[in-house]
Order: sequence, then C-alpha cells, then structure tokens
Amino acid sequence: MVIVTVRENEPFEKALRRFRRKVEREGIRKDIKKNSFYLKPGEKRRLKQRLAEKRRRKAMRRAQKKVPVAKPTQGQSFGPS
Repeated sequence: MVIVTVRENEPFEKALRRFRRKVEREGIRKDIKKNSFYLKPGEKRRLKQRLAEKRRRKAMRRAQKKVPVAKPTQGQSFGPS
C-alpha cells in the first residue's frame, strides 16, 4: 500500500507526482495490468517465451553495437597483401 502524506502548503500536483512515482516503483500498475484478465496456463507460458525471445534479441542488438572495430597493429594487416 502506497501512502503519501501531503505536507503543509504543498501543491496538490507535487503530491500527486510523488504518489505516481511511488506507485511506479512498487510495480502496482504492472501488477494490475497483469491481473486485469485471465490467461490460460499455456497462453501464459507462450507469452513468457515470446518476451524472453524479445529480450534476447534486444540484448544481441545491443551487443552488436558495442563490438569495437579491430584496428591493425604494427605488423598486422587486414586487407589483401
């Protein structure tokens, strides 16, 4: 349960922002969305597999971006001799 105490002379908008941040940190919105409808066990398993595959592909893309291009050092050449 998220509790936000509104301080004296504090604008309502500021307190509302603090409340939203706390709700987001605790994962309440994600939990409500997840439990808003029923998923059969098989559907839940397939969804979990699809999300894992998506995360794996995303990690691969990130890893490919970070691979440094090898530069030839002294005595090495990368082109035709």
